Amino acid sequence: MSGQTGPVGGHRTGEARQDEVRAIIEKYERESNIRLWTGRSRQLVRLGLALFILLTVAAALLPGPPVDIWLPVFLGLCILLGFAVYPHRRAARREGRVPWFDVVLMAAGAAAFFLLALRPEGEAARWELAAGLVGLISLGELCRRCVGLPLTCIAALFLVYAFLWTGDPAMVLDQVLFAEGAWDGGMGLPVRVCAQYIVGFILFGAILEKAGSSAFFIDLSSALAGASRGGPAKVAVLSSALCGMASGSSVGNTVATGSETIPMMKRSGCSGEFAGAVEAAASTGGQLVPPIMGAAAFLLADAAGVPYSDVVLRAVIPAMLYFAGIFIAVSIEAQKRRLPGLPKEEVPALWPLIRRRGVLLLPLVLLLVLIMTHLVPLAHAAALSALMGVAAWALNGEERLTLSRLVDALADGARTALAVAVSCGLAGVIVGVTSMTGLAERLTELAAQVFPEGAPALALALVVTMVCCTLLGTLVPTTANFCIMAALFVPGLIHLGAQALPAYFFLFYFGIVSDLTPPVAVAVSAGATIAQSDPLHTAGRATLLAITGFVVPYIFVFSPSMLLIDATLLDVVQLIVASLFGIFGVTAGLEGYFLLPMNWGLRMLSILGGISLIYPNATTNMTGFVLIIVVLSVQTLQNSRDPDSLSS
Repeated sequence: MSGQTGPVGGHRTGEARQDEVRAIIEKYERESNIRLWTGRSRQLVRLGLALFILLTVAAALLPGPPVDIWLPVFLGLCILLGFAVYPHRRAARREGRVPWFDVVLMAAGAAAFFLLALRPEGEAARWELAAGLVGLISLGELCRRCVGLPLTCIAALFLVYAFLWTGDPAMVLDQVLFAEGAWDGGMGLPVRVCAQYIVGFILFGAILEKAGSSAFFIDLSSALAGASRGGPAKVAVLSSALCGMASGSSVGNTVATGSETIPMMKRSGCSGEFAGAVEAAASTGGQLVPPIMGAAAFLLADAAGVPYSDVVLRAVIPAMLYFAGIFIAVSIEAQKRRLPGLPKEEVPALWPLIRRRGVLLLPLVLLLVLIMTHLVPLAHAAALSALMGVAAWALNGEERLTLSRLVDALADGARTALAVAVSCGLAGVIVGVTSMTGLAERLTELAAQVFPEGAPALALALVVTMVCCTLLGTLVPTTANFCIMAALFVPGLIHLGAQALPAYFFLFYFGIVSDLTPPVAVAVSAGATIAQSDPLHTAGRATLLAITGFVVPYIFVFSPSMLLIDATLLDVVQLIVASLFGIFGVTAGLEGYFLLPMNWGLRMLSILGGISLIYPNATTNMTGFVLIIVVLSVQTLQNSRDPDSLSS
């Protein structure tokens, strides 16, 4: 398998590579299957998308209409543009043609939401309920097109449940759409967060991507780690982490970096399964890296009632441990198989690279400073950083800034924002139904009856929550997954003893790593396509590489100090040191290699010792150190008897 190149990458022209990258993204990201406009129509749609995202960002920055007026207008604009962008099926992307039923849905849905923005206060009239129903139907159909059928069906099932629970459909619509405070609770909470914060950060990421950040991060990673043993795989890990700081899409990240790094890994001797798994695991983890952690992170902050800066700060250690686990696994594989680094001529010189294109780091630095210092509101931080991104683009000699390319960046960001907004809209309907029917309270009561009291009950409940979150994550986007799971499961977890913020982080993590788990595993499927490897085998390898992402969430629920909750500086230092040793133990046990190959007994000791070290407790840490020392001692003794084993 060494030396092969996948369908993307290798020695292809830039134009051919972009076409193939686009084809893979369209295959695995539903929101990328857009209508093919040409000529003047294309320019009008492109300009409309650009104006939409600029208007949304401006509304978040400037004093404007009340939220109960702006949010229906925002959703109406999403309907108007969404049906112009997304066809009813992939085969219907015919250039310049829109079927009559798309026009009807577009006009009726947009008009319905615009009318709702003008409704007077008080009890809803029949025409308002009818407009709300038309709006929901249009929103559901648009969700089916750009997000997928499962979320539409789940929202419909929740509405049917509410109808059966009340016996009065009019009352359900009234409560979901018009109840006092509903725009802050029912349908509006996810949509409000999307319109106020998420769209601005999507714009920031789109500008940075068009400015050439992905290529720069790959080159920067090559300069830092490319020459070391197993350098191409380490480049994949580092570049995916860096790209994840500005990208909220696991598939997009996998394709953007993997189109370069996967062929690079295969040329160095990595198998296709390993190359695809490394890229998929690292790219999925990109959504865990501050300062931008995917749209669900903003919903997490709002749901937990904490500033977004708190989420960013508390996410640092878990994200570091996640990527440390993958990096250690890659290093062990490189040592075990004697994988070479990149040839000297393919490793860029670090400082000339920084001088030439290091300006692309400035927008991320500015964003992080503005978020953590609270110098400006969050929406302003995103806008100012986006402006800095435009300036960095202009100063970056690799990608020329033109008005046309800037409009393309705005349009790309708007298309992503449409899909996120639609997901948030339907997720908000589900949250509203859950609140109205008291479903979460009944689930909490059921949990109290089913699970015994104490830590074992919480552990069992967390396993059930993980399974549900992972299964739901194979069907719906991370944002909708988080909203649904938070509404249904967090009250029960808190009742069983979990703190609120760790419980929300638990859902956030498993909603993201579900992109790696079969049967869907969209990030793995994209990586396997590039690597020309078996998707199922690649998914299994990716799950093992990302094992830290499946272990750490349990740790920070039982010991919130991992999220810097009630932790001193000494606690943090001890936690980081012990966790790094622990991850090494777990990874070595799973890989079956420490100083040399390990038998199953040593592998189990290494895994148990590693988990004991990751859990922040003095007793378990001491136990973990003892087990790791035992494994190391046995391996050292074995190697002394066969000194040629390390070089064999």
